[in-house]
Amino acid sequence: MKFHKEGYPSLLIVLAFGLCVHYLASYISSNNAIVMFFADAIGIFLLITILQFFRNPSRNWVTDIDSIIAPADGKVVVIEEVFEPEYLKQKCMQVSIFMSPINVHINRYPINGKVTYAKYHPGKFLVAWHPKSSTENERTTIAVKKNNGTEILFRQIAGALARRIVMYCKEGDIATQNKEFGFIKFGSRVDLFLPLGTKINVGLNEVVKGGITKIAHIK
Repeated sequence: MKFHKEGYPSLLIVLAFGLCVHYLASYISSNNAIVMFFADAIGIFLLITILQFFRNPSRNWVTDIDSIIAPADGKVVVIEEVFEPEYLKQKCMQVSIFMSPINVHINRYPINGKVTYAKYHPGKFLVAWHPKSSTENERTTIAVKKNNGTEILFRQIAGALARRIVMYCKEGDIATQNKEFGFIKFGSRVDLFLPLGTKINVGLNEVVKGGITKIAHIK
């Protein structure tokens, strides 16, 4: 199990906070074992929380040029036909994955191709499952076109806890299925917008794994 690079600033903050709490408790009540126990327990709890949140597990990544692979861990909360107004400007099938704080928050390319659109949008921090979070929250929008011309779009969406979205890609980049394209800190969501007629392989409330689960099949 590796630790993701995005977690180092948070790890340093937690370590510094834990040390401060320990020395403060020691200064105030060094002879009280109960106070020292709870002071250290707070620091250990926060450390474990950060380590598990920013974990970067090794997996046997699934590659399939005809499939849309899950870009994130989480639970499928939306499967519906919608109109995508920002870039594709057409009706699509939307599949949304909600990531809770206990999920791995690394985001991976769902297909191979070329990044044709990449844009960051500032916004609100509504809870990630709110219907308007897809259009009003802080978010990124990324489109990738396959060699055969099929183009899909996906969004990283901040939630009530997620206050930082990291997007590594830019227009013109080559997208490689399962390679990291970003990271979202704490609870959040990823939306996929797929061509109409795409065969969806998952159902509502199904738990998926980034880089593993085949979300859909492109004809």
